[in-house]
Amino acid sequence: MKVNIKNEKIKRRYFHRMREAEGLAKATICKIEKSILLYEEFTSREDFGLFNPKRATTFKEWINARKYKRKPVSVTTIYHHIRNLKAFFTWLSGQTGFKSKISLDSISYLTLDRKTVRAATSPVLTRFPTLAYVRKLADSIEIRNPIHNRDRALISFLFLSGMRYSAICSLPLICFNRSTLEISQDPQKGVDTKFGKTILSRLLPFDNVLIGYVTSWYDYLERERGFLPKDPLFPQSKLEQKGDSIAFVSDDIVPAFWHSSNSIRTILQRHTYKAGLEYFKPHAFRHGAIHHAMKYCKNAEQIKALSQNFGHENIGTTLTTYGKLDWYSQSEIITKMSFKEDDDEETS
Repeated sequence: MKVNIKNEKIKRRYFHRMREAEGLAKATICKIEKSILLYEEFTSREDFGLFNPKRATTFKEWINARKYKRKPVSVTTIYHHIRNLKAFFTWLSGQTGFKSKISLDSISYLTLDRKTVRAATSPVLTRFPTLAYVRKLADSIEIRNPIHNRDRALISFLFLSGMRYSAICSLPLICFNRSTLEISQDPQKGVDTKFGKTILSRLLPFDNVLIGYVTSWYDYLERERGFLPKDPLFPQSKLEQKGDSIAFVSDDIVPAFWHSSNSIRTILQRHTYKAGLEYFKPHAFRHGAIHHAMKYCKNAEQIKALSQNFGHENIGTTLTTYGKLDWYSQSEIITKMSFKEDDDEETS
């Protein structure tokens, strides 16, 4: 594959700036890099300085016609790629050697039509598990070893906390107060939160049985297994080779954190399959928790408290991204509403 050394040096400077000056996470920078690589693929890695309106326009046509796994690329994905490229070329236009080559007018051609932008940025209705679903899934797990006990507590915690699964994977015992059900999502104690924010939250008392699954698991780790405060609340499975078998089995735990959040996905897939239930991604449990909690809010103060509990700095995020009603709830609420005026108002 042809490599443009000049382009590589420029990209390295840009990524360094994104990391050190903008404070962007590694995952975010990787997404930006992918967008730039797509542009280089389109131009066969020609010099960035040759960017002009025609290349911007033909790139938009190219990426719109592109397919991924034989399917068209979503408008949301296209929107983010174009936005990332626009930010990159805007920065590049101010760098030595490019000021006279790349104009802001040329960069303005990296703009999608308004209809596409609206489609890409509109909130998407997400399917999510209900409280009844979570109870059924948790109750379906037959407890034969510590792995099953952990999985049942994990599924309960996932819904009751509404936490992001990356934070749950990295949560040590010391960050969960068993008595008050308070959770300290503290990056300084190793909790992997979004943007490294410290979030003070608590389990939501949706269901006493689910709460009992979590607290009994905590007690088991602390009292019977001797786990230390720094050890994970949801530890890795212990893989062992039994006898002469070449296969590894797992029926116990080890006080070690998971290396990735894929373990939670695997656990959910395994138990939903056994229970004959629909599979939901881990993040869908966060949507479900927020949706369920919002039903009990009676004033703005309560909505704000819940919003902070889920780690949202802006209450609008809770209401628009997560709090949007599904069609069935919307229809049910409207059906139960009274559109008749009061008698006093009718006679006035």
